[in-house]
Amino acid sequence: MVQVLVHDCDVLVIGGGIVGLSTAYALTRAAPGTRVTVLEKEQAPARHQTGRNSGVIHSGIYYRPGSRKARYAVRGAAELVKFCAEYDIAHAVTGKLIVATDRAELPRLHALVQRGRENGIPVRELGAAQIAEYEPAVRGLAAIHVGTTGVCDFVGVTRRLADASGAEIRYGAQVVRIDRRPALGVAVRTADGTVLRARALVNCAGLHCDEVARMAGDDPGMRIVPFRGEYYTLTRPSLVQGLVYPVPDPAFPFLGVHLTRGIDDSVHIGPNAVPALAREGYAWSRLSARDLGGMLTYPGMWAMARRHWRYGAAELHRSLSKQAFTRAVRRLLPDITPADLAPAAAGVRAQAVLPDGTLVDDFLIREAPRTIHVLNAPSPAATAALPIGREVARRALGVC
Repeated sequence: MVQVLVHDCDVLVIGGGIVGLSTAYALTRAAPGTRVTVLEKEQAPARHQTGRNSGVIHSGIYYRPGSRKARYAVRGAAELVKFCAEYDIAHAVTGKLIVATDRAELPRLHALVQRGRENGIPVRELGAAQIAEYEPAVRGLAAIHVGTTGVCDFVGVTRRLADASGAEIRYGAQVVRIDRRPALGVAVRTADGTVLRARALVNCAGLHCDEVARMAGDDPGMRIVPFRGEYYTLTRPSLVQGLVYPVPDPAFPFLGVHLTRGIDDSVHIGPNAVPALAREGYAWSRLSARDLGGMLTYPGMWAMARRHWRYGAAELHRSLSKQAFTRAVRRLLPDITPADLAPAAAGVRAQAVLPDGTLVDDFLIREAPRTIHVLNAPSPAATAALPIGREVARRALGVC
């Protein structure tokens, strides 16, 4: 007897952030008639990384030429601006400065100019006096201006992707079990007991993507280590005209404390980056014994800590001391005081870490039978969401 399985949908997407909903959007455009269901454990989309970042449309200047981050960020930035204009979503192409405040940073600044050109990004080199043309209150030895950087409402983008995808979006649907049978498809059970069957599964679970991979029976070969990014709001927003960044350290995937004038004209300063005590640890008081235990028993966590403890200690100091945070900001904006900084909502970055302690630098997408796992999609994934979604959709259709 031939076993016949009735599928509730063709592709089941876990995760209602911008990458998951961009994937749903791409699926229905690449193959009209594809039945797509998105499961999101929260009661609305974009509740985590998508809705808790600085809102920056990244140019792609930082990323290794030829990498997914470089290709997708450059392409995604242009597509995102077009998408926002088409659907009347708040956005602005403001440009940004990357400012060297120490002579030791000048070679890295010049390297960024070269990298930008290799990635096809127009940049303008500035001397110390020219910085004031863009940012009168900012001081530095030299800078580069990147004209394609901007800001947008990423939550608005995500909601529009959900509406335009035609997918069935189920909120409050936390996945608790996955049963995959390569000859038949994938069955998923949610916390309320609902079972859904699909031809293929896409894992865009962000902070929980490694757990979902293991639930599906796959070894992700990495673990998500959550890093909390803490922000302040500048109480004198007139001091900052647009976006101002320090020269990043290429040894780390973090861009350093920067200044961002958002679409609402408020100015956010941050983030610093400290290990969170829970996958959704948006404050020191948010602790999960399960999440923390998983991190502390992971060899990669200890290898990473041994390798980067000095950097981590400095980030921790800025987290616990407003004075220390203010000193970091003064390198770019010398006139501010601690009184100019008001606490703002924090975000958590889902950073993939390999067993040897290596921080995964590029986007990481892996295939398994009937399944696509998106295992590393931190910044600039929001900027790059449209091309990432197309890539994931192409792979998902290939395993259906």
